[in-house]
Amino acid sequence: MGDGDKPLLIKRYASRRLYNTETSDYVTLEDIAGFIRAGREVQIVDLKTGDDLTRQYLLQIIAEHESRGENVLPVNVLNDLVRSYMVPGGGMMPQFLQSSFDMLRESQSKLMENMNAMNPMSQMPGFEALKAQQEAFIRAMTGGLSGTWSGPGRKQDEGEKSGGGEDLDEIKKQLAELQKKLSKLS
Repeated sequence: MGDGDKPLLIKRYASRRLYNTETSDYVTLEDIAGFIRAGREVQIVDLKTGDDLTRQYLLQIIAEHESRGENVLPVNVLNDLVRSYMVPGGGMMPQFLQSSFDMLRESQSKLMENMNAMNPMSQMPGFEALKAQQEAFIRAMTGGLSGTWSGPGRKQDEGEKSGGGEDLDEIKKQLAELQKKLSKLS
């Protein structure tokens, strides 16, 4: 099993500092969010007790993004989550959310497979660049929900860190170049 197949182990020390066991350095919540966006699963454990703190820290990451005005979840979804905690046994919300995200990831994966499988356009010059831009566009539109197109070693570029504005400009530029190539072929 490769490093990308198992969760990245982060240990929380008594000082509340978070320690990346693979790189032997301290990390922040933003670093952990970056690992997750890059498609890596993480597990955060308390060094002293061995308690799994992953859920607590993931919720904290979401809360920090919400507090900065980055609306991760619509208010009606947040209301439904709060309501689900009031239902004995947790209600159906956790299973529904899990199923919804699983279906989204599967749909994204099938879309990319269909772009690749037996596609006559794949022989066309510039198709690989078009495919890469389509993948970047889908990642931008879904907020990186799926790790399908990015491996554990993928580094986040500046466009992703700043909200994707530069990525969109680059996509437009490359799309225009591909359209020119296509018009020359016909």
